[in-house]
Amino acid sequence: MGVLCFLRQFKQILFTTLVLLVGITALSQVKPKVAALHQEAPKLISPYRREFLRLATDANVVFNFPSGFREILPPNDDYFSFDYAMETSGHQFEIWFKVSSQKNDWKNYLTMRNDPGRQLPNPDTGYLAKGRAIAKTLADDTVSVTRTIDQEVLKRYNASAGKSYLVDMPYRAATKHYKYALVLAIEKDHIGTVLMVCFTDEKSPEFFRNVNRISHYLKFKS
Repeated sequence: MGVLCFLRQFKQILFTTLVLLVGITALSQVKPKVAALHQEAPKLISPYRREFLRLATDANVVFNFPSGFREILPPNDDYFSFDYAMETSGHQFEIWFKVSSQKNDWKNYLTMRNDPGRQLPNPDTGYLAKGRAIAKTLADDTVSVTRTIDQEVLKRYNASAGKSYLVDMPYRAATKHYKYALVLAIEKDHIGTVLMVCFTDEKSPEFFRNVNRISHYLKFKS
């Protein structure tokens, strides 16, 4: 009986050891697959978003893709040239982005500001001309409403200054026959400029809620 009991215990120990070895082998095979998935994830980012993130980083801007949107091709033609674009799933709201750094422009401005023959415009005011130019192009030279963006709103973007332009648009394919556009031009002193164009067919509360959400997924670094 003692020998039989010993054999049973030995078989049980051997079985348990084999189970543990199989489990460890399986886990060692799973981990590389999980790691591979994490390595492949960045490849899912489109070239447009990758380039936009590079430009945003250069301008000290943080961007996180928001839920409820899908990426679309940014316009790049004789009328408009933007870096990135998105729309809501129901095509009720579309937004274009253009981001640029002011760092080199600011350095050049400081270098030349005491030379009367080589003076440059202050790059911190460049957002005004850029925003108005886009608004006038959208509206065929007629801008409906121009406003200085409130300090409370600028704080959400970590921005120094900004202007908004609300325009009624003509019926044309270049802007996908949208009726209205709201242009937002914001800047952070010496750092960068962000231009955003928001499109809609209805100036509804939902449209302005989508506009207010922008600062949740795009802003200058503190």
